[in-house]
Amino acid sequence: MYYAKKLGWYSDANLEVSLEPGKGSVGVLQSVSTGLSQIGLADMGVAIGARGKGAKVVAIMNIYANTALGMYWLRSSGISDVRDFAGKKIGVPPGDAQRALWPALAARNGIDPNTVTWVNIDPNGKLPALKAHAIDITTNFYNLHHIMSRELGSDMGYLSWAKAGINPYGLTIFVNEDFLKTNEDAVARFVKVTQRAYGACVSSPEPCVSALIDSVSGLKPDNELVNWKLTMQLMSDEISRSRALGYLDPARMQSDYDLVAKYLGVASPFEVNTMFTNRFLDSSIKMIEISN
Repeated sequence: MYYAKKLGWYSDANLEVSLEPGKGSVGVLQSVSTGLSQIGLADMGVAIGARGKGAKVVAIMNIYANTALGMYWLRSSGISDVRDFAGKKIGVPPGDAQRALWPALAARNGIDPNTVTWVNIDPNGKLPALKAHAIDITTNFYNLHHIMSRELGSDMGYLSWAKAGINPYGLTIFVNEDFLKTNEDAVARFVKVTQRAYGACVSSPEPCVSALIDSVSGLKPDNELVNWKLTMQLMSDEISRSRALGYLDPARMQSDYDLVAKYLGVASPFEVNTMFTNRFLDSSIKMIEISN
C-alpha cells in the first residue's frame, strides 16, 4: 500500500488514501465498524467474532491465505513436536488467539487440551521468559519467524498451525458495510489498485520495501525484506494461485466461521457469505508459489 501511494496509483484512481497504524485487529475493526476509518486490515478470526457482535465490516480482499499462527520452544527442553506439549507451560498474553484455539489444534493432533498449563505473559516478555526457561512454549506470528530464529538459533523448535491442520484465513482487508453500499465504485478502485500493488511487490520486493522504509520511521531494510518474503509465503495457497490474489474461498470461510463459533463463540450467528465479497478482484492477478 505504501508502494502504491508513493507511485501515485491511488491518486491516479481518484482516491485520497491515508495510511495509519492499526494497533491490533480489535481496534481496527472497531474503527472501521464505526466509520472512523472506511477500510482496515484485520485478522479474519477476530472479524468473524466482531461481526457476530454487530460490527459492520465486510471483507474485500484477503492478504494472509495461510494462518500466521505458530508456537515456539527450545529443542533442548526435550520437546520435538506438539505431542510433547503435555505437562508443559505455555506463556502467552491472556487474550492470545492461539490460547483460545488450542483445543482445536489439540483435537486435530489427538491430544488432551487440558494437559498443558497456560501462563499469562506480556507480549514483550514471551521471548525472554522462554530463554530463561520460565515457560516451555510460546507463540508468535510467522512474519516474525526470523527474529525467533535469530534469538534461539539451532535450539529453536517450531510448529506451524497451518501444517498441523488448523489453517484459518489471517490478515484481510475490510470495509465499512455502510460505506460499501454508498461508495461501491470507490471501494472497487481501492481494491483494484491494492491488488495490483501486492502483485507488483511479489514480483519485485525491493522497491516496495524501500517505499515502506521511506514512509515509516525506525524500520530496517534488511529486516523488512525478510519480513516481506515470509509474508509472501503466507499469501500463497492453491486458491490465491488459481483464482486470484486476495480471493476468499467460500468453503474455507464457512470452515473458519465454524471454527470461531465452536472455540471462540459467535454472539449472534449469521450467514458467513454476508461478510465477504470477491467481486472487486481482478482474476488475472494471481499469487505465485513461494518456497519456504
